[in-house]
Order: sequence, then C-alpha cells, then structure tokens
Amino acid sequence: MEQHGDTVGTGYPQAQLAKAVTGGDTGKAARWRAVIAGMLRGDLTIGSRTPVRKMPAWVTPEVLHGGFASGRAAAAGPLNEAETAYADRHGLPHDRGVIFRHRIDPARRARLDALLDDGYAVTLPEEALLPVVAWLLRFGDEEAALDLIEQVLPYSAALCFTPRPAPGPPADPELVWRATAGEARQSLANRQPNERVEAMRGTLGVWNLYADRVLAHWLRSAVDGRVGVHMDEPWQHAARGLLAEYADLARRTPPSRRHAGPKANLTVLRTALEEAVAGREWRRGLVQTVTDAMVRRRGEPGSPGHAALRDRQAAVAAKTPHHVIARQVAERLAELPQHIGVLDAEPLVAGAPASVRAVVRRATAAPVEGLVAAGLVPSAEVLAALVPRVTAQAVGAAYADPDLRALMAAHYLAFRNRRSLLLTDLESQVRPDELPWVRAVQRYELNELHELYDGSTEAGAAVALRRIGGLTLCSFPGTLLPNPLVSELRTLSREARLRLPWVEELAADIFDGRFVAKFPAAARLAGNLLAGTLYERYYRIDYAYLDALPAPQGGKAVSPEFARLCRERAGVRQATGRPAHNGMIIEQAQILTTHNLATLVHGAGVAVDPLDAATGAWTTVERLASRPLSHRSIKDIAYAWRHMIFFLSLTGDSLTGDALTFVEALPRHGRLGPAVDGLWSVLAGRKSRPLTGWTTERHWLLAPGVDQG
Repeated sequence: MEQHGDTVGTGYPQAQLAKAVTGGDTGKAARWRAVIAGMLRGDLTIGSRTPVRKMPAWVTPEVLHGGFASGRAAAAGPLNEAETAYADRHGLPHDRGVIFRHRIDPARRARLDALLDDGYAVTLPEEALLPVVAWLLRFGDEEAALDLIEQVLPYSAALCFTPRPAPGPPADPELVWRATAGEARQSLANRQPNERVEAMRGTLGVWNLYADRVLAHWLRSAVDGRVGVHMDEPWQHAARGLLAEYADLARRTPPSRRHAGPKANLTVLRTALEEAVAGREWRRGLVQTVTDAMVRRRGEPGSPGHAALRDRQAAVAAKTPHHVIARQVAERLAELPQHIGVLDAEPLVAGAPASVRAVVRRATAAPVEGLVAAGLVPSAEVLAALVPRVTAQAVGAAYADPDLRALMAAHYLAFRNRRSLLLTDLESQVRPDELPWVRAVQRYELNELHELYDGSTEAGAAVALRRIGGLTLCSFPGTLLPNPLVSELRTLSREARLRLPWVEELAADIFDGRFVAKFPAAARLAGNLLAGTLYERYYRIDYAYLDALPAPQGGKAVSPEFARLCRERAGVRQATGRPAHNGMIIEQAQILTTHNLATLVHGAGVAVDPLDAATGAWTTVERLASRPLSHRSIKDIAYAWRHMIFFLSLTGDSLTGDALTFVEALPRHGRLGPAVDGLWSVLAGRKSRPLTGWTTERHWLLAPGVDQG
C-alpha cells in the first residue's frame, strides 16, 4: 500500500473502533484501542516504514485494516508448537529466548543442521532465520552465521525464529491453488444445517404426515360428513395417543409456524382434540370448516392423489441434507495432504451439490493457466494472490545450491504474507533483500561472476514475467493491474535483470501531489511505443515533450515537471486538494504511463494480439456500462476504454487499418454513443474530449440526456 500524504491522524482508527464496538467484536476493538493509544503516546508513527518505536524495519509488523500497524510484531505472541515441543524435549522453560540460545549453541549444531533435512514450514519471514543459519554452517560460512545471529539476538526473546515442522512433502512448484485441502475440509466440516431447509424437511417428512393422521382421526368421527359425531372410547384413546405423539415430535423436530401457528389447520384440529378429550366444549364449526378445506384441497388421507403427493414429498425429505454431504466430503478430504491443494477434485465431489463442489474446486491444484481456464480465478486480485508461487520459483532459481534454493523460495512465499503498511512521504514497503537472513546469503546468488552462471536464471524469470503478464492482459482485459500483482511483476523483472518502471495505483485521499522518478520513466517508455499513434492523438499527449523532461535521480527523487504536467492536463491548479482533484491528477499519470501496459508489452516483451486484446477491453466496457452506474464503475469504464485505445494503437495505421474497421463496428447509440463519436472524431483528424473517469462535476455518463440503456 504505497501511498503519499502527510501525517496520519486517528480519525480512521476511531471509526474502525466504533465499528468493532457496534459489531460486538471485542478482540478487534482491543486492537484498534491499542493503535489509538500507541499513536497518542508516540509509540506508533503511522505512515512510516518503521511504524513501531524500537522495532527495525525487517520485523514483520501486525497490520490491521487500512495498513495501520497495531504495535505488535506478527512473530511475537505465544510459543508455536515447534518451540513448545523443543522446550519439552530438552527440559527447558517455555521461554523463547532460552529456547533460541539453546538451539544455536555450538554443541548442538548437528541437530540444527538436521533441520534442513527434516523439513520445515515457513509461515512468517522470521521463521526462515534458523534454516538460513543452519545452511550457512553447513556450507562452512561460520562468520556469516555468527554475524546473523548477533543481529537478531536482541529480539530472540520476543520473536519466533523457529520454523514449524513440514506438514508433508512439498508440492510441485508449478501448481497453485486458492485454498488447501485442509482449508476446504475445515470449511465443509463447519457447515451447519440450513434452518429453512431443515424446517422444510421437518414439514414434509414429519408434520404433514402427522397432520394427515390428525385429519384422518377427525374424519373417523364423522357421520354424513359431519365431524365429531362418533367420538367413542376407542376414538378418545386414539386421540390421547395423537396428543402425546405431538409432544414427542415437537421435542425432536420443532414444527414451523405453518403447523404450529395460532391459525394453522393443525393447531385448530389439535386444540379441538385436547378440548374433546378433556370433556370441554370445542369449536365444531371451525373444525368442520378446516377438515372440509383440507379434504377439498388434497383429498382424504390415503386416497390415490393424496398418497402420490405424500410420496413425492417423502422423496424430497429423504434427500441427504447438504451439510451432511459437506461433512462426508470433508472426511474424504481428510485423507489427503492438508497443506497443499487437490490434484483431482471430481472424485471427491461426485453427486455433491453445487455449494459443496464450489468449496472443493477452490482447492484445485493446477498450473495458474489451468485455474484461469477453469473459471477458478475470477479477478486480477485473485490472480495476484496466486502468482507468488510462480515468483518464488524465480527467486529461488537465483541460488545454485538446491537446499538454499528451496529455502529462499519458501521464504519469499512467507514474505508475501506480510501485509502492506500505510506509507506516506514517498516511503516504500520493506523489500525481501532488506531482511538480515536474506542479506546473509546474497553472496551465494548466481551472477556473472559465479562459476555456474549460465544466464538461465534471468531467462527463466523473464519467461515467468511474460507468462504472468500475458495471462493478466488476456484473462482480465480492461482491468487495472492491482498493486499486489504489480509487486510480483516488479520482482520477476528484477530477477530477470530488467530495469523496468512499474507504477502502482495511488490513493486519491492521501495523495500529496508528488510523483517519484519511475512515473516519468514509465511515460517515456510508453512514448517509445506510442508516439504518433491513436493513443497519443486521442489523449492529446506530446510524448516528445515528455521525453525531454529531466530525469530525477535517487530513490526518493521526485519529478516536479511531471507532476505539473499532470495537473495541467487535469485542469487542477493546486498540487493537492480534494480527493476528486487528486484523482484527476492521478488519472492523467495513468494515461501518460499507460499504467504498466507499455511496460508489459514494450518493456517485458509480453506478446498479445492487439485486436483480440482491444475486443476484450471493449467487452469489459460494454459489460460495465450495461449495469447501473456509480462513480466507481465510471472509473472502471474509463480504465477499460483506455486499454482499448492502447491496443488499437498497436494495430498499425489507425486511419486505414484494423483500428478503423474495429471502430466502425462500435455502436454509436446508447450510453456509450458520445464516447464512440469522440473516438470517430479523432480518427477523422479532429479533436475530441477523451473519456476519463474522475471529475469534480456530474459525469456526462450520468447526465439525464444520455441514453441509460
């Protein structure tokens, strides 16, 4: 969550605290109270990459909603099961510092070395420390191991540096999954009966049949159609049995209002039975009316039509409830490795309802392309959550030793579990190479100076970069790349030794008006691809002017010229202001940089069919425009429209080529008619106001005169 802004106040935490209190979530309320108290005491500096006083940047902070650090370290808290087991095995107190010192004691190095062979699971970055120490000692680099221990020793009493035992054999690195078999099993095992379904089953399988028996009993008392005439002792005895049966059934299967409400037919007949058995007056006319109506509607109990109806209802009631099936499938899942996905889900869910199948399908393990093709990746955000397994292999491939390669891949996945902080003043999120245990093994990365270096590491990362980039553009056309996905693409390009300017989506509410060096760099890269094309003409860009802007220097270097250009294009005078003004400035930066589209296509070499990509973007535009519009959806339409213009610009001469044919097929009526007309004007050599999403006024797509579809 890389953001720009001034000092962050307590307004947001106070709102979250009120929400937690109102919702009765005492745990969440306590965490937000701790945030507010820490901010007021000065122990928390929200917006800093080191938000907790005396906690170095490499420590994984506990982060609440909105990027607010709670003040606690994620690796703090109670001992994990591995620490507890180690302490018990060696007769140590349950003290994290004592346990850590015991594990690194030189006399026990052989046992520490065995950690690499026994298998381990790294869920937080800190848990990779002991395996790294073990690897360094095994490799003979005692100096690096001791230096690393010295750096972390002051925190060993508070933070867990011990990995958990491996839950099972590692999965094929090519496979990804949205949920593990264990997570799917737990979800299904926790399924509770559906109250409405259970009420229906009770009605069909119990109470309809009981009502039939009560009705039949009243009909047996009838003479010439008049009920209640023949009520001898056998009839009375049977009536008492029915009343006792009601009490027993109600305990086991509570009736719904349909059978227990004060005006329900069964209530009328049962109440009359109670009165008759007690020798009191009962409502003869009402009972007669109810019995006549029940017979008229479904026939007498036992008649052919009535029996057929009850048989159909019994078949429905006899069906196994979904929660029971869910628990049966959970038992099947329990027989599989719980820490990875499921290779073949179909045998597990044979005959299961859709709701159960959906849970198990989320655990399907396959290459990421397979999950996308199966419809199991509904958005770019979900894709971003899967990509780290692909990136981790590229990160691990940078090391020659297989043990270190596996360790660094596992560490990268754990690092990606680290939640982003809310950052201000152009701060950047902590990178993996800032962690002491990663720095300790950096000298063992393959590079041009390494005797085993053959360039395959960079080539593999470049292939993964193009693979993920192409999958994103083709599978989610017209969609803004989410920041977590941008982060993965940045890592892959870094592993591929490609210096590419990846830019994040900035938050309009805390934007401070500045753009760092990568924004004008991305715009220049876009100009190399788009100068003289439809994109440049449609959005009225002078890429030659952009190319001439001075390049900022340094990590936090900003480009005031680029910021000024974005403000001028947005028609905003102030550097920062209302979120709508900020959003207009940010949108112009996205237009100039293409928000990573040019970086993917021109920088990373992602191959796409421009017409197919433009068609996909237009389909997204149409889908979004066909729904009720909001300010959010209008921004999404503008994103997708911009993608369409970008890809049309890659088809060649827009005045005579495929772009012209494409635009000729677009409808010039309805909600999007004005936008299509504007595009036509540009193709004809005239100027037109481009479609954008942010505005301080009522957007023309919401204007009453526009056809609402």
